[in-house]
Amino acid sequence: MRELLDATDRRLTRLLSDDAQDGVNQLAEKMQLSPPTVRTRLKALIEKNALKIVGLLNLSERPELIGAIVGISANAQGHLDELTQKLAELPFVTSVSVVTGRFDLIVEVLVAGDVQDLYRFTSELLPRVAGPGIISRSETFVVMKSRNKWVNLPRGCWEQGADGGAEPPPPQPAAAGK
Repeated sequence: MRELLDATDRRLTRLLSDDAQDGVNQLAEKMQLSPPTVRTRLKALIEKNALKIVGLLNLSERPELIGAIVGISANAQGHLDELTQKLAELPFVTSVSVVTGRFDLIVEVLVAGDVQDLYRFTSELLPRVAGPGIISRSETFVVMKSRNKWVNLPRGCWEQGADGGAEPPPPQPAAAGK
């Protein structure tokens, strides 16, 4: 069973959400707690899988990344958790959510380069994740423009030799005199 965070843990996570570059000493000073207390709280949050500290990219500032939202109607018949787990393990997937509304699941996807990896995801990887008839319908929404959309890089995105994506080419040095 999931437990609620107490006020101290909520404040710690709020501070990290604002700026995860702060070290334990800076966080302790802002929270008026001792560094060992903050360190213990931080370690406990991470161990409980309640907190993960990662680098995020601003999707609106990365033209080489394409974000998409895939709505899925599923006939999982009591096996929706298994299906969400399988979907979460696919390359390019940043998150999977069980939702209300016209879809059963919303899958957020991030690909690099062009739409070829997105096409591969929807036409090859998605149909193979479950048995016949489990995924009855899907609809893909490509993110054309976003605000405040920070994303983590999923497996497959910018990885050499992974299922799909390849690392982006290194930046070319500017020509002299231009």
